[in-house]
Amino acid sequence: MILTRRGLMALAGSTAALSALPVFAQDKGTIGIAMPTKSSSRWISDGESMVKAFQEAGYATDLQYAEDDIPTQLNQIENMITSGVKALVIAAIDGTTLSNALENAAAMGIKVIAYDRLIRDSANVDYYATFDNFKVGVQQAESLVKGLKERFPDVKPWNVELFGGSPDDNNAFFFYNGAMSILQPMIDAGDIVIPSGQMGMDVVGTLRWDGAVAQARMDNLLTSNYGDKQLHGVLSPYDGLSIGILSSVKGVGYGSGDLPMPIVTGQDAEIPSVKSMIAGEQYSTIFKDTRELAKVTVKMVDAVLGGGEPEINDTSTYDNGVKVVPSYLLEPVSVDISNYEEVLIGSGYYTADQLK
Repeated sequence: MILTRRGLMALAGSTAALSALPVFAQDKGTIGIAMPTKSSSRWISDGESMVKAFQEAGYATDLQYAEDDIPTQLNQIENMITSGVKALVIAAIDGTTLSNALENAAAMGIKVIAYDRLIRDSANVDYYATFDNFKVGVQQAESLVKGLKERFPDVKPWNVELFGGSPDDNNAFFFYNGAMSILQPMIDAGDIVIPSGQMGMDVVGTLRWDGAVAQARMDNLLTSNYGDKQLHGVLSPYDGLSIGILSSVKGVGYGSGDLPMPIVTGQDAEIPSVKSMIAGEQYSTIFKDTRELAKVTVKMVDAVLGGGEPEINDTSTYDNGVKVVPSYLLEPVSVDISNYEEVLIGSGYYTADQLK
C-alpha cells in the first residue's frame, strides 16, 4: 500500500490521538468512519464495533476521531472523500456544518450514512442509523418519576432541575422533548416544580455535552435556588453530564446525613455511571447497544453498495431541513440497579469485573 503524508505522520504517532490508520480486509473497498471524540467511551466502542463488523463483511476501514473539533472533523471527512472511500459513516460533531463536504461526496458517488446523530441541511444524506431518540427521553423521564416516588414518597411537589444535551446535536431535542412529554403534564398539575424556572433547550442545553459545564451550572442552580429547599431530582440526558451533576450535589452535602441523593438520570451506560448506580448515587441510565447499531450500519452500507435497498423502519421522523432521511431506529433500554446485571453483563456488553 502507499501511505499518504497523513498516514506516515500517524505511524510516527503524531496524530495517534485523532485518527487510526486504515484497516485492510478484503477488496470491497474502504469505508470512512468519522467519530466525534474519544473522550466518551461509547464512541470508542462504536468505532471498534464498526471496524470489526465492516472487516467481517469484507471492507477496509478508515476510522477517524476529531476530539470534538469541527474543523478537524471536516478535514478528516474531506481527506476520506479525496482518498476514494466507497461510503462515509458520520457521527457529526455539529450536524449543520457538513453540507459542502457532502456535496463533494455526492459528486464522487460516495454514499453517506448519518450515524446516531442526524446530519442537517443537506440533501446528500442517504440514510440514518440511530436509536428511538424520543423514546430515550421518555424512558429517562419515566425513570426519574419512578425514582422520585421510591425515594421521596411523602413529598409533593418534587423539586426538579432540567438539563439538555448539546444544541448542535439534533438528538438532544428529541431527548428533551421525549422527557417533557412525561414531565410537562406533571409540572402543569403541580406535582413537579422547577425552582430555577429554567426550561427549554435554549436555556438548559449543554454545549458539546460537557460535564464540566453541567457541573458549573448545577453549582449555580444550587446556590441561587436551594438555600431553603431540597433538590429531589435532575433530568440529565447523558452519563457524562450526570457525573458532573453528582459531583456538584455531593459537594454541598447530598448523599450524607439527612440529605438523600436526588434522583439523577443518564444515558449510554458508561462504566463510571454504572459504578455510580451500583454505589447508590446515579439512579439510572439508558443502554443503547452500539454493537447492534454497528451491525445495522454495516448492513445499510453493504446493501447500498451492492445496488440494493437497506432495511429501514422509519420514513417520517427525521426531517433534516432539506429532506426526510430514511432511518432505522433501534430500541433503547432503561437500566437501573434492579436490572443492570441482566442487561449489561448478561448481554456480554460488560464483564462483572469491569463494573467492580
